[in-house]
Amino acid sequence: MCGIVGLFLKKDELRPQLGDMLTDMLITMTDRGPDSAGIAIYGDEADGFVKITVQSDSPEQAFAELDGALTSVIHAPVTMRVVDTHAVLIVPAEVEDKAITALEEKGLRIMGSGTSMEIYKEVGLPKDVAARFGLRDMGGSHGIGHTRTATESAVTTMGAHPFSTADDQCLVHNGSLSNHNQMRRKLAKKGVLTRSENDTEVGAAYISSRIADGASLGEALEGTIEDLDGFFTFVTGTKNGFGVVRDPIACKPAVMAETEDYVAFASEYRAFADLPGIEDAKVWEPEPATVYFWER
Repeated sequence: MCGIVGLFLKKDELRPQLGDMLTDMLITMTDRGPDSAGIAIYGDEADGFVKITVQSDSPEQAFAELDGALTSVIHAPVTMRVVDTHAVLIVPAEVEDKAITALEEKGLRIMGSGTSMEIYKEVGLPKDVAARFGLRDMGGSHGIGHTRTATESAVTTMGAHPFSTADDQCLVHNGSLSNHNQMRRKLAKKGVLTRSENDTEVGAAYISSRIADGASLGEALEGTIEDLDGFFTFVTGTKNGFGVVRDPIACKPAVMAETEDYVAFASEYRAFADLPGIEDAKVWEPEPATVYFWER
């Protein structure tokens, strides 16, 4: 039992409010997942640059002069912003792979990368995780979040959601996949590797692999219905999009709401209660084995 929230803003004037609205939604889902929490925010783009979000259990030591050390390895400018146990490093797009390799060699955990996406996740109650990262003050076009009750793997930072396996793409999941190890091996043969034992990361890797092969976001989500066994609700984010799909049985709770200003998803309706204009929203339960997605 986990909690999922997602918010896709249709109007740019609402961007400064994204973090505040998502934080309230995330905290409301605490009793569905008190073990850990995380959120992906799609904010300002760094044109020609990539933002790499990393995590360390010893941030004071790990992040001390990290930007300078990375600059000396990749021979390119680096900008760093520390956010509690996470740091966001901005590097030229052409040296992204080299930078990620160097960061991993330093023992840092890669949360995700992209021109607009930043991922923050930690062990603890959602309200505490949100406060540590200052999520209320974050703006952007869209975001997804997750509160976790651990089932498939231990309560760790790397076991928390969202999971990202490609630039500006991430996934949160409620449910359990029965063929994730088989799919993990198939993806590995294609060179798509995962960093954790969590089945959700396999779902993220499957979707990013399909998109890399030329599928649209909608087509990639449709593929999960055929190729991934188990019960699941997936909410995924891309640089320009936001998508939802449930398995054919759809035993996990899910509800959506749409107004002229936004599209919202949550595991339960009460997460919508404080959203502006919710009283006039179109509210519905997403159908089983049906893909819903919106793109900018």
